[in-house]
Parts: sequence; C-alpha cells; structure tokens
Amino acid sequence: MPYQKQLKRLGLALRVVGVVFAVGLPLMMAIFPSGWSWEPRQPEYEQMIVGIYVTLGVFLFLAGKDPMAHKSLILFTIWSSLVHGLIMLVQALFDGAERMNLVGDVPALLIIAGVLWWLLPRKGHH
Repeated sequence: MPYQKQLKRLGLALRVVGVVFAVGLPLMMAIFPSGWSWEPRQPEYEQMIVGIYVTLGVFLFLAGKDPMAHKSLILFTIWSSLVHGLIMLVQALFDGAERMNLVGDVPALLIIAGVLWWLLPRKGHH
C-alpha cells in the first residue's frame, strides 16, 4: 500500500478507535454489561477504566491528524490493547461468569491492536 494512502487510513482508524474508546466503551458497558464489564460489578473500578479509555480515545482521535508524530501513542495503544485483551481472554476462559467477554471487550481489544499494527507504516518511510 502506498505510504500516503496508508497514513490516511491510519489517521481514519485512529479517529474511529478514538470515538470507540471515548464514546463506545461507556455506551457498551451500559447496554451490554455482560460483554463489557466483569462480575461482581465494581462501579469504582469501572469509572477508573472508563476514565482512562475516554482519555486515550480523545488523544487517539487527535493523533489521527498526524499519525507519525504520535507513533509512541499508537504503539502504546497496540501493545496495551494486546496485553489487556490476552489477559482478559485467559480470565474469561477460566472463569465461567466472564464468558460473555469473549464476544465483547476481548475481541474488540484484539481487533483494535491488529488493525492499528497492520496500518502502522514500517521503518524506511518518513
């Protein structure tokens, strides 16, 4: 894929992921809590996680304007989403009460990590 086209797609993906984190996560936790929250429900924990992801979402949205100037933020998002998703995958597999997360936040985080990784230009392009 040509470099400029890839950057444009990455910028769009960052804006979409930013909106998903900032708006979609709180919405999904409200309308599909079994797939986006953990039992027993812990409102204080959920508020902290939502606060972190809303903040990250705003910064990812802003990074969409000039993705390569925010490469470290993109790499953080990729790796933290991968680690977070894999930890939750293992927990959901071993805890029957958390199985619905296998159709909610677990695949969402792994897909986000994969898409951003795929769209991030490799070395050699400046």
